[in-house]
Amino acid sequence: MYKDILVTIDLDHDSSWKKALPAAIREAKNDGARLHILTVVPTVGMSMVGQFFPKGYEKKVLAAYNERLHAFVAANVPTDVKVQHIVGQGTVYEVILQIAKKTNCDLIVMGAHRPELKDYLLGPNAARVVRHATCSVLVVRD
Repeated sequence: MYKDILVTIDLDHDSSWKKALPAAIREAKNDGARLHILTVVPTVGMSMVGQFFPKGYEKKVLAAYNERLHAFVAANVPTDVKVQHIVGQGTVYEVILQIAKKTNCDLIVMGAHRPELKDYLLGPNAARVVRHATCSVLVVRD
């Protein structure tokens, strides 16, 4: 049913993938799909703030996250599952939607925590992805 599955993880928070990743792996194995595993690095922000970081800082951060992502996949994804590693940079939900389109994903799998009052007012990333995605979205609660 699915050919390309995008699963989003936050390398700094196990709750973002503890249940979502096994669900994505199950779907990939059932359908022989490829997993596109995405982690998003926030941008430095305003150019005024960015000037305080050393030259080449963003490239070093992206390279470090890429290494971490490869190590994460090696430790948590079976070798018989086809995987593409993706490190994005920017606003989380925007990057997820851009990568889903770019990779022609037909399913996005992402973890979500129990909503708090602030989430109802601001809208969490999962809600924004569900609202704007052009493919199916599986939100797995922790």
